Amino acid sequence: MAKADKKTILIIEDETINLNILVEILRDEYTLILEKNGTRAIERAENQIPDLILLDIMLPDLDGYSIITAFKNNDLTKEIPVIFISSLNEVKDEEKGLMLGAVDYIVKPYNASIIKARVRTHMKLVTQRKLLERIAMLDGLTEIPNRRSFSERFAQEWNRGVRHNKPLSLIIADVDYFKQYNDYYGHGTGDVALKSIANVFVNVLGRSADFAARIGGEEFAILLPETTWKGGFEVAEKVRMAVEELHIMHECSPVKKVLTVSLGGITLIPNALGCHVSMFEMADQQLYEAKACGKNMTKWHKSKVD
Repeated sequence: MAKADKKTILIIEDETINLNILVEILRDEYTLILEKNGTRAIERAENQIPDLILLDIMLPDLDGYSIITAFKNNDLTKEIPVIFISSLNEVKDEEKGLMLGAVDYIVKPYNASIIKARVRTHMKLVTQRKLLERIAMLDGLTEIPNRRSFSERFAQEWNRGVRHNKPLSLIIADVDYFKQYNDYYGHGTGDVALKSIANVFVNVLGRSADFAARIGGEEFAILLPETTWKGGFEVAEKVRMAVEELHIMHECSPVKKVLTVSLGGITLIPNALGCHVSMFEMADQQLYEAKACGKNMTKWHKSKVD
């Protein structure tokens, strides 16, 4: 199996001998992330998002029950399946682990064939779940993330910003005079235009953390984590100019004879007292101002982080 195709397992185990055994059993099939410290393991799971977690219960700083609780309370890690690996072999211990959200419980000493079989079973379930989630999260026309996907990602990035005190930039865009375009050229041609514009939104993004989605008929959004207003404004202008440079003819537009977009943006440092819904409303107000001022432009909300 090519390295790029390997799924990732985070193994949280403080005993070097046991850790080496698990590495020997799993390294040929999976990419392994090794961690002996519970606190660091929580951070690594959030930052690296493994496909599966193998979690010991008895650790020096935090017990496995506390760690899985942290995973399940974090939007970024709550869906990652966790298998407990433990020397605690009483029914009450296994029951507690499963009640906290673990998908399986393996008792030490390790049996290689059992470890491999159970991990493979859960990896198959991970693959199936991700496929279904991907289908549900994509816009049927443009094949980029849809409104549901955007809403979930927005909430995640807001919460991440709260934890790390980092700025978050949001852009909302709308295609100018698109109703008139559909009326004049037909909805089939309008669909082709939307696909081309969606590609612009995706291709302009420079980092894997950046996120673009179609959130309405001719409305799009971009999330830019840890991005200042200058960086966000620059991305918005790149989108605007790139759409214009598609040269999609629009004879009915009073702005230009090609399709254009208007954009509104905002940069905030999320805080626990705030709300990402309010941030969206402020960005939407900037989009309204861009429309009111003549369209084919970017307007940006002035805030304290500017």
